[in-house]
Amino acid sequence: MIGEADGVNPLSTGGSRIAEVELNLRGPDLGRLQEYADRLIAGMRTLPGLVDVDTTLAVRTPELRLLIDREKASDQGVNVQDIAATVQTFIAGQPVSKFKEADQQYDIWLRADPGQRRTPDDIADLTVQSRNGQLVRLGNLVRLREDLGPAQVDRIDRQRSITIMGDLLPGRPLGDAVAHTEKIVRELDMPPLYNIQWAGRAKGLAESSQNFLLAFALSFLFMYMVLAAQFESFLHPITILLALPLVVPCALLSLVLTGEALNIYSTLGLFMLLGVVKKNGILQVDYTNTLRAQGVARDEAILRANRVRLRPILMTTVMLVLGMVPIALGQGPGAGSRGSIARVIVGGQLLSLLITLLITPVAYSLFDDVSRVGLMNRLRSGVTALRRRAGQVTPRTASQPGSQEGVR
Repeated sequence: MIGEADGVNPLSTGGSRIAEVELNLRGPDLGRLQEYADRLIAGMRTLPGLVDVDTTLAVRTPELRLLIDREKASDQGVNVQDIAATVQTFIAGQPVSKFKEADQQYDIWLRADPGQRRTPDDIADLTVQSRNGQLVRLGNLVRLREDLGPAQVDRIDRQRSITIMGDLLPGRPLGDAVAHTEKIVRELDMPPLYNIQWAGRAKGLAESSQNFLLAFALSFLFMYMVLAAQFESFLHPITILLALPLVVPCALLSLVLTGEALNIYSTLGLFMLLGVVKKNGILQVDYTNTLRAQGVARDEAILRANRVRLRPILMTTVMLVLGMVPIALGQGPGAGSRGSIARVIVGGQLLSLLITLLITPVAYSLFDDVSRVGLMNRLRSGVTALRRRAGQVTPRTASQPGSQEGVR
């Protein structure tokens, strides 16, 4: 039985090859597509780790091409469409009528016998009727040439297409191959009608990269809304979420240290890591607010809250890391996807633990100072307005009416 390791898709009826790098080169002219494909393949093969680069275009099928002399055909009064229809009927045939037998209906095809269409001379001896009713020999109007052509011509979105495929050695990320290929495409300087379209895993990687930023922004928005409703404050959620952007570099650093590539599974692990790290800030801010409500001073409340909440934060972190270690080191079917998620969570959690423990109390203190300054300014403005209304503060004027000294 041929499996995935043999490079053949077991679920495909055509035995199509599984390729990690796959793209479609599209354009109107098949000849220029073949030229661009050869140059693109040569450039892709220069990247170490990108192997078995090949194309689906196989120009190995013998064919006989008819090159019509349009000037002679016009002089003889022969239409080019009539020449094409005659050759089509002679070689491939076409339905001319139908035959019905009982409940079955069959097409009747008109086609030359196999013995009469074996050589190029058989095609040259065909005759085509001109506009004045005369029969003109086809050999006088066309030139026959033996050549090689593709077995099939693929089309995508009504455009001629050539599929280029390649595999990656272990340790070579898909993103590097995509970036290298796009660089080669830019160097080709193809006309506007020619372009590439990613397919397979490369297409999924591009879509996931675009959607990641949108999902990341929406996750921040939803977390802020939930925290704002929970704390009944617009400022405390910012204090908690301020540590999350620092988690992303820590998670990416953990991928670099473990030699893991950024893929869709590590992206899912990054989203899970955001939810895990966020709970540390919730524990700190919630207990700080509780102590301040009991009359404890702000700085003392921050220190006591971080000292008390340090133990549950460390316990949950150690429990999470130890629980993810077997998954990160696991082997067997599906271990690659599960291991990517676990390694991101373990590395990101360990590297970002100290940062999140420090950034939350500092941000809490700074935002509290800002809110106090704003509150004091509003109080001063309110007191000044009240005093002016009460007449305790009178505006200075240059002179009072009716008090003109020295008037005689």
